[in-house]
Amino acid sequence: MSRSVIVTGSSSGIGRAIAVRLAADGYYVLLADVRRDPVAGGDPTDEIIAAAGGNAEFTLADVASAADCARLVEQAAAQTGRLDVLVNNAALAAPHSKPMLDTTEADFDAIIAVNLRGPFLLCQAAIRQMLAQPLAGETRGRIVNITSQHGMVASPGNFAYAVSKGGLVQLTRQLAVEHGRDGIICNAVAPGKIVTGAAGDLSKTAEGLAYVQSRTPFGRLGEARDVAAAVAFLASEDATYISGVNLMVDGGWMAY
Repeated sequence: MSRSVIVTGSSSGIGRAIAVRLAADGYYVLLADVRRDPVAGGDPTDEIIAAAGGNAEFTLADVASAADCARLVEQAAAQTGRLDVLVNNAALAAPHSKPMLDTTEADFDAIIAVNLRGPFLLCQAAIRQMLAQPLAGETRGRIVNITSQHGMVASPGNFAYAVSKGGLVQLTRQLAVEHGRDGIICNAVAPGKIVTGAAGDLSKTAEGLAYVQSRTPFGRLGEARDVAAAVAFLASEDATYISGVNLMVDGGWMAY
């Protein structure tokens, strides 16, 4: 029986790369997003996976909705009899991410709803399902949250986004400690400056590209596949005695 995984925000960018990688690793992937078509264009993620011989299906879902979160877990578990992995990747930034004094209550609430409340709701639903599952080896399930280097250091001009990602880092630690003895492993992956072509990608301008290159010790810029590889490792059975970690994927940026 194949292992099952939910990947939120899987239609574009990093989430798309994660979903494609996990499908290639043999998972049944439930693709969840508020849109099916990729932001940067191209074929939908489910079609890419199907063309490569993988097993995935897309479903419209808003992680800020408790009902949608519960439905995602039920749908994934119905396919394979259990939920093995949850990847919380969906995130919101622009146009709500602004300097603190320019951030309205609506801006703050919109970002927190997706970036922090959403993972909380989905983790809660997923853990309830995982607790009802028998152990598979040493674990009942794994959770991988996609945080950010801006959950570790301040990001001037992106107040609510940085606060939400800092909260998600702590949510990861809380779950790792609260449910470790239940056989549930929870980790996070924190991307640095990753080339995605989406809004906010600093590499899209000459000035931004020069800045990223000057701050990144490694010899190239990060790509979505780099984040996907880290998620694939933390989702795998090889990562059994690792929990509560916020793994930086930033080419050494935070070590600079």
